[in-house]
Amino acid sequence: MSQSAYIKFVEGSTVSSMTLEELQEHLANYKEQLTLTGQQLGWEYANAGFPYTFETKPEAEGKWFYLKGKDDGYKHIVMGVGNDADGEAARSYVQVVLPNDATHGDKAKANELCKHLGKQMKAELHLFNGRIMYFNPRK
Repeated sequence: MSQSAYIKFVEGSTVSSMTLEELQEHLANYKEQLTLTGQQLGWEYANAGFPYTFETKPEAEGKWFYLKGKDDGYKHIVMGVGNDADGEAARSYVQVVLPNDATHGDKAKANELCKHLGKQMKAELHLFNGRIMYFNPRK
């Protein structure tokens, strides 16, 4: 059975909603950071740190995309955006899905990406195991 993690934009988050293009932009910036880190270390770290390519399917246009693994240890991670009615206000979120055939490497990278995006956007992160991490400022 597939597993999902959610990055929810709450009060105090740096953004209130996100589009798929903005999400891909954030992931491209993350990959660029890994490239710069690799240059400092003298190692091709970008391929090891982000072993995926962006892929879309015609039926998923505007709803989700997936990260297709380049190496044997990685298959794919599905990412999408949506809205959810929470009381009176609608909250936006990013959903990260691990399909049934995802590897342990995919789960580790998905956790890493979720934590990075949660920190960047000061969001509330609901992990695959049901735990919640709060990166947003709370009183």
